[in-house]
Amino acid sequence: MSSLKDRFEWYQDRLNDASGKFGGVTICAVTKTQPVEIINAAYDAGARVIGENRVQEFLQKFPALNPEFTMHLIGQLQSNKVKYILDKVTMVQSVDRESLAREIHTRAVNAGQCMEVLVEVNIAGEASKGGVPLDALDALLREMYAMEGLKVRGLMTVMPVCSDPEDIRGLFRKMRSLYDAQMDAGHEFNCLSMGMSHDCLIAAEEGATMVRLGTALFGARQ
Repeated sequence: MSSLKDRFEWYQDRLNDASGKFGGVTICAVTKTQPVEIINAAYDAGARVIGENRVQEFLQKFPALNPEFTMHLIGQLQSNKVKYILDKVTMVQSVDRESLAREIHTRAVNAGQCMEVLVEVNIAGEASKGGVPLDALDALLREMYAMEGLKVRGLMTVMPVCSDPEDIRGLFRKMRSLYDAQMDAGHEFNCLSMGMSHDCLIAAEEGATMVRLGTALFGARQ
């Protein structure tokens, strides 16, 4: 797979096959540390959704990015930086606390917007990772459903790093069950963002609707 287009198509085909009954997977191209020229080339290769981790880096790139991209903020977000990205991204994937949700809500309402968000879940209870703990998820969702400046579209997680992704298959399955429970309760979810380059196929098999691929598309970070 010599070209970015070849890599994108290879992963898209296999993800859709792995997804089976779940109906396909959207690739979010993770563009952290990538130059604008490479990111825009990803559009020509087939990518339509990109995810940036850092607000400052994203703001530097934004003026030169292809405006046809759907742009997501996927990294940890400080409340005091919400104002910089509110009019530039379509979705914030990493909402993990009520204070951040309320800041996004308040600024969105004041701007006449409604921001799509995902709730980040710390599915493995890792102290080193962001995400709402499982025992606090329902309470956070209830708070966020009542905020008219937000449209909660689903859940997101960052899985533990492991040598064999099979070891965490159960965590992917658990995330899908959390997602399904909210849909069964009548909430209009359409995005379960889980799985990265090393474990994306298992994520697809267990019901991811979006995976976040960086290394798989662009190679190791410089």
